[in-house]
Order: sequence, then C-alpha cells, then structure tokens
Amino acid sequence: MSNVIKKTGLILIGAIAGIMLSLNFSAIAKKDNIEAIHPLPIEELRTFAQVFGRIKSDYVESVEDKKLITEAINGMLVGLDPHSSYLDKDDYKELQIGTQGEFGGLGIQVTMEDGVVKVISPIEDTPAFRAGIRTGDLIVKLDDTIVKGMTLNDAIKLMRGKPNTPIKITIVREGETEPLIFNLVRDIIKIQSVKSKMIEPGYAYIRITQFQEQTGENLAQAIRTLFTENTESMKGLILDLRNDPGGLLNGAVAVSAAFLPENALVVYTEGRSPDAKMKLHANPEYYLRGPDEDYLKGLPSEVKTVPMITLVNGGSASASEIVAGALQDHKRSVVMGSQTFGKGSVQTILPLGNNTAIKLTTARYYTPNGQSIQAKGITPDILDEADNGDDQRLREADLNRHLTSGKKTETKKVDSDDTVKATSKPVNKKKTDKNKDEKNKAPIEFGSAEDLLLTQAMNYFKGITAPPEKKSDESDS
Repeated sequence: MSNVIKKTGLILIGAIAGIMLSLNFSAIAKKDNIEAIHPLPIEELRTFAQVFGRIKSDYVESVEDKKLITEAINGMLVGLDPHSSYLDKDDYKELQIGTQGEFGGLGIQVTMEDGVVKVISPIEDTPAFRAGIRTGDLIVKLDDTIVKGMTLNDAIKLMRGKPNTPIKITIVREGETEPLIFNLVRDIIKIQSVKSKMIEPGYAYIRITQFQEQTGENLAQAIRTLFTENTESMKGLILDLRNDPGGLLNGAVAVSAAFLPENALVVYTEGRSPDAKMKLHANPEYYLRGPDEDYLKGLPSEVKTVPMITLVNGGSASASEIVAGALQDHKRSVVMGSQTFGKGSVQTILPLGNNTAIKLTTARYYTPNGQSIQAKGITPDILDEADNGDDQRLREADLNRHLTSGKKTETKKVDSDDTVKATSKPVNKKKTDKNKDEKNKAPIEFGSAEDLLLTQAMNYFKGITAPPEKKSDESDS
C-alpha cells in the first residue's frame, strides 16, 4: 500500500507540475513575459499528492478524481478572500444570466460567514424582500438540508430552482431567541435596473437597483423622459443607490459619465499585473461594448449641472460605490446617507475552458482622488442613518478574509481646487428604542412617502437642512 501511495504521489506531482508549468508558460506568453516563473513548491505539492493518495486508498467510500481536484481548486480560491471562487458549468452560466437581469430564485444577495450563509441584502420586489428577510440574517437550513459545511455556490443552487416551487428557509436572527422559518415560493427574478419618477415639479428621482448590461441605456432613457415631462426648469435630481449591490463595471462608468464632464476620471484600479492597472474615464470607450452608438449622446445639457444628491447606505456596494465616489470627488453631487459596504476589489472572470472559469480578485478600486474603497466604503457628505438600523448592517470589513484597503495611510490626492471633499456632518439622526414588531417588519419601499432619507434629501434641496461644513486638507486614517 505504501508503494502504491508513493507512486501515486510521484505521478500526481509530475502531473500537477506539468499543469502549473503549462499554465505559467501560457500566462507569460499572453503577458509578454512579464514575470519570471516562480519556483514550484515541490514539498507542498508532495503533501498534496500524499493526501490525494490517502483519500483514494483509505477513504470510507470511493471518490472520483474530478471531485477531489474540483474541491481542491475551490479550497484554493475560497481561502483567498470572500469574492474569489471556482465557477463550474452551472455557476458560469448563472453568472452570465444574472448580469442580464433575469433568473429563477428568491432574490437574496448572500455571502458565506463561518460556514453559514449570511444575507447581505434582499433584492427589491422579490419573494425574499416581500417575506421580510433582512440584512444580517443567517440562513442555517434550506428545506431539511443543513447549510453548515456547504460551499456558497452549493447553497445558492439549492435556493434557486423552477418558478412556483416552494422552499422552507430557516434563519437565525440577532435578537431572536428561536430560529425563524420562512416558507417562500421561487419566482423568476426580473430586476428592473433603473426606476424613475418626478417627485414633484422640478425634482426628479432615479433609482438604480443593480448595474447590468442595459443599465446605461435604461438610465439615458429615464433622463430623457424626466426632462421632457418636466414642465419647468429642473431644480434637483436625486440618484438613489441604496441597497444596490453593484454589478458590471462599464455600467458604473456609464452612469457616472451621464452626470460628469467628458473625460473626467471615474475610477482607477491597482493590481499586481499591468492588466490590473486601469484608469476609466467618462467617455464612450470605457462604457460601450463594441461599436454600438453612444446612448448618452444628446442627453439634455442640464443633466450635467442640475443640483444632485446621491443616496447611499450599507447595502451600496462595488459599482454603486464607484459612482458615489466619482460624483463626490468631482463635487458633482452631495452624497447623503450612511457609510457604504466597502466592496472595492476587482473580480476578473478567467475562463478555463470546458465552460468553466475562476472568479479571481485581481485589483482594488480607487476613487478619482485616490481613496481606496476596499473595506472602507464611501463616507457620505451628510450622515443620516434614516434607514432604520443601518449602522448594524453587515459590511465588507466584517467578512472573514476580507482584503484591507491596500494603503497604510489614506491621504487625499487633489488634482484641482474643485476636488476637496466636504466634511461629514450628522443630520437629524434620532436614536429610538425599536420594539420587536418594528425590528422585524419588512423594509420600507425606497422612493415612497415613508422614505425618510428621501424626505431629508428634498429638505436639503429646499434649504430646510443646513449644508455640510467644508474643510480643506482633510485625510482619512
């Protein structure tokens, strides 16, 4: 038996070394020999091969080679950070479907925390949202299947399924002595990326729920409609990014470009490879896919100058934070709400062939003034946590193995006198003791008459709320 394991180990070491060498040579050829090949960790590969051999020979049941290798790949990626992962055929397909704005499931943005699934945010107008599932809920059981020990992808697969099929979800919620059980019915999740309306004459409201393939075009259409329907000069525009988990980068650039001057820097990235270092500006080459006509061309000129407020909260992540940071740094919009999620890392989808891929964190996002978004988020100009307990929301910095901001000290990079950030100032923050019924009620509908932060934004436009104090030479630590 020992000889068999040794032979298996040697064969596996050779195979793995060959694969790694071929991958290294392939990557180097594609990147014009950027780096020398790193020496292969022979001792660690030998240990891997020994473990593989022991499982094949001694495990209580026979295990397929494919399963073991796949789990090993999963382990490598999951151990890096909360956002890197291996995508099998089904996962890869679901990722592509998700960016198109329609898929089957419950409507929950989730992450994995200490072996259980943790809710980042329910998506508006979905079964999960309507049932009252909340940010921070821990999903411990799906039907009769315990979640502990599953991968995040496996848990998501169980939650998704054919429309009109039931699923029972068991949740542990902070402050509750017993688990909560939700009986949900799966539905086709159609995410309306852009919603818009006139709040009252002269004041427009645009909400972006997620950044998808058509978000830029949908925004352009909403802007044209709003400015056409408005019978008097536009006095204010509210851009609502609350609970927007992000999405496609080009969508974030398009949304920023709609409100910023042409060629304004929207965001830049820093990573180890030259491919991971980018500067994205507010012009068509950075948001259009292919030779399509520029859908932002010909927008009303007032959209570049109308007073703006951008609403954010702890559920505003990734692409949402890019937009909020760009508008804030260029002093194009006042940002109001609570500290954002802090998901400022770039995930690159790297196809592996056979319709599989890896989602790998390759860079960090920085705002135009050089502020890292990662694990920090965007600090509003006007802090107002009218979102009912948003200070208790899960954020990137709370996740296991989260990346740091990437900078030991954070200092402003001011390119001109017009890019000094306003000091955050609390406005009308009320501390109230919420009873159990208030704590567990369904979230308010953003943009409705019950939306307190929207009311604050309108008050700010009308001069009822004092503007934030300004202070030069500010830095974050």
